[in-house]
Amino acid sequence: MLGVAIIGAGAIANVHADAFLTHKDRCRIVAVSDLYIDKAEAIIKDKGLDGATAAADYKDVISRADVDIVSICLPPKGHADVAIEALRAGKHVLVEKPMAASLEECDKMIDAARTAGKLLSPIAQNRYKTPNFKVWHMLESKEAGRPLHVIVNSLWWRGTNYYDIWWRGTWQSECGGSVTSHAVHHLDLLQWFVGMPKTVTAVINNVAHDNSEVEDVGVAIFGYDNMLAQMTVSMVSHDEEAEIIVQTDKGRVSVPWKPAASKPLPNGFPQPNGEALAGLQAAYDAVPELSTEGHPAQVGNFLRAIAGEEELLIDGEQGRRAIEIIMAIYKSSVTKAMVTLPITRDDPFYRHETMAAQMPRFFQKTRSVENFSNNTITLGRDVGR
Repeated sequence: MLGVAIIGAGAIANVHADAFLTHKDRCRIVAVSDLYIDKAEAIIKDKGLDGATAAADYKDVISRADVDIVSICLPPKGHADVAIEALRAGKHVLVEKPMAASLEECDKMIDAARTAGKLLSPIAQNRYKTPNFKVWHMLESKEAGRPLHVIVNSLWWRGTNYYDIWWRGTWQSECGGSVTSHAVHHLDLLQWFVGMPKTVTAVINNVAHDNSEVEDVGVAIFGYDNMLAQMTVSMVSHDEEAEIIVQTDKGRVSVPWKPAASKPLPNGFPQPNGEALAGLQAAYDAVPELSTEGHPAQVGNFLRAIAGEEELLIDGEQGRRAIEIIMAIYKSSVTKAMVTLPITRDDPFYRHETMAAQMPRFFQKTRSVENFSNNTITLGRDVGR
């Protein structure tokens, strides 16, 4: 039975706790740590974690002999230091998105996991949503055809008071805005579906959140060989209708699922291609539904990989890819130029301190609270539905 320690007791910690609790045959939560120890105690009580203890200092937790797994639910700037310390202490690490504040930190985490011989898995739970998995399988197997154009709409809405919590809305602690904290989901799916882009051109702005230094909207164009992708990220979209559309030489595949296929009339204008559409639908229907989705599914793979029963599907290298695209977006927005990947170690956007120093401060953060009285997470439309 593997012992789990959750580090950080904010809203996402409840999601991690529930995910581990779905695998009671393999693990048990033995500790929860947070600077505000009452928050850690509340999770233990609310989730019925009998025998689990609360701690204000995470160092007291990761040194324990009964802790095998450290699940990191801290603000982004704290991910790397805690992950590296836990890995060096011989623990496996599950870490919330974004994986880290910089490519340098990602590489240090990956190196620490390799040296320790332990597993490092950044959260990318949307790969474990049935519609996303079906479309990925169709692209991977070539049944969807050759991708030509991808449209990613990472659309969210948050009130201005969302940034009142102390760590949000600064380049130092949150390490970015809508691109880092929200579009990271879709950027992971983009590179999972069609691979890493070769070039990135982007602009960002803050149009509605006056208690935040960081961006709340952005547009990016991704260059590939014989393909183009584009993304809009927003935190001012009231309908939150997120989607990924992949146009291929066979038709349209997308999440949410809305297939289409055309063929030319003698003059080149389109007419419906019923045969191709039926083929796309059949291929989609043939991919089985996932038995478990979201965080519980990723945690399940993580636990089975620790046991040596299957391959770890999302490792540090996978998590790093989304961070590299994010840094390219930020670099392009500042330099007002196309950025070519990869980002090298001598690039200012490889390190957090030199990246943050170049980023604009759209507004000055003037309001700060330690905690919200209500930490409920809501989604207008779940990613992958």
